[in-house]
This record gives sequence, C-alpha cells and structure tokens, in this order.
Amino acid sequence: MDESLFDSIRHIDTYRQEYWSARELMPVLEYKQWRQFSDAIARAKVACSISGNNVQDHFAEVRKMIVAGKGAQRSIQDYHLSRYACYLIAMNGDPRKKAIALAQAYFAVKTRQQELAESYERLTEDQKRMAIRAELRRHNRSLADAASEAGVKTPQEYAVFQNAGYKGLYGGLTAQGIARRKGLKKNEPILDHMGSTELAANLFRATQTDDKLRRDHVQGKKAANQTHYDVGRKVRQTIAELGGTMPEDLPTPDKSIRQLEKEQKKLPKKE
Repeated sequence: MDESLFDSIRHIDTYRQEYWSARELMPVLEYKQWRQFSDAIARAKVACSISGNNVQDHFAEVRKMIVAGKGAQRSIQDYHLSRYACYLIAMNGDPRKKAIALAQAYFAVKTRQQELAESYERLTEDQKRMAIRAELRRHNRSLADAASEAGVKTPQEYAVFQNAGYKGLYGGLTAQGIARRKGLKKNEPILDHMGSTELAANLFRATQTDDKLRRDHVQGKKAANQTHYDVGRKVRQTIAELGGTMPEDLPTPDKSIRQLEKEQKKLPKKE
C-alpha cells in the first residue's frame, strides 16, 4: 500500500483545516465492518481523553447520507478525524493488519512534522538557521549515498556532482564562486554562512535530488550530475516565479552556524 493513499483521502474544510472521514479511512485500514472499526475509534477516543486533549477537537461526529436499496437515502454515523485522531486509531487498531502498521508510521511521522512546523514558527532567525543546517547535514549524507549508488564514487567526482547542483540553483556559480561572493576564507563552509531562506532553498535542492536519483534509478556520473543541475535550476525557477530573491543575492549573516552552535553550548541547560 502506497503512503500517498492516506493523502488521497485527506479533506480540507472551509476553515482550511485538514480532516479524514472515518468511513473513508475504514477500508484503507482493511476493516470491513463499521462495528469493528467503531470499536477502534472508541479506544482511540479514550486515549485522546487520557492524554489531556479535547476529544471533540479530534473526533467530530457527523452524519453522512448514503443511497440504500431502491434509491432510498439514509443517514449513517461518521467522524471527521484530525491527523492525531487517525494516529490514535492506528495505534488502537488490529496490529495484525499490514495497513495498520503503515498507518501508524505515516500518521506518527506526519504528526511530528506538524509539531515541528508549529515549533519552527516560534524560532528566531538564528535558531531557524541552526535547525535547517542540522537537517541539511542529515540529508546531504543521504544525497551522498544516492549519488554513490548512481556511480559518483571518488571525492573529486562528488565535488563535481555538488557543484552541478549549486550551478543550477545559483545561476552558474560553483561552491567556490559562492564562497567568493560571500567573502569567505578558503576553509569556511558556505552552508555555515547562509540565512534560513538560503538554507531552505538548498535543503529543498538536496532532498529533491536525493528522491529523483532513487526514484528514477539514475545511473552514471554524467546523468547524476545532470539530475542535480536540473533540480537546482528548477528550484531557482520556482523562486523566480514566486518573486523571491535569488540565493546569491541574499545577505550573508554576521555569524556562522559554527559560532552560533558554540554560543548555544555555553548557554545554561534550562535555556
């Protein structure tokens, strides 16, 4: 079962809030009878209450009209479920079902992503920079693995591969050219001297290239380099279409990520 199936049955209400219909979720989780599925919902509602959440905020009971025999219509019970409610239902579902295991993983990850997004909005610019830079380190490792599987093996080949992505995103500039533009010294990493917006563009470049290399089973150094360049150029094109500032024109922060991390370590643990 594809995780995108859970996305395909996601709804957005008039208040721009997402929800899932319990009736639509039921067959996806391989339940055939509403009675059995409603038992899992009941257990999930108890778990929601115990965790200190308002059950109605996550399990909104509604009525749904269906066509019965000979064209007659009748009203049946349904719920509009939040992402958290779906997660609780999956956690309280039949663990023998493969779909339940997939749903547990899907809604756990998505719920965590939502929490992180909400937390992210409360961060200062320096905190955002450190958070994105940490994420970029992780994704760059995955990108390096994907590039290696495609045939990029030596450090020299990987440098060429990385520059292909930078050229696409920065309008032809290599890592060295970006460093010169930022006024950096030879051993100063360019990613440590980017603001949150510029880092976010590079994170998108890295994640999308990683996905495309694996999804398209790209093979060969030349093809891998071209893929990285094309993704970088596409990100640049998107920035232009949105009326954003090109990454090479964004300001360079006064402090590097390394300096910020050192300062962070010196803060009292409570802070």
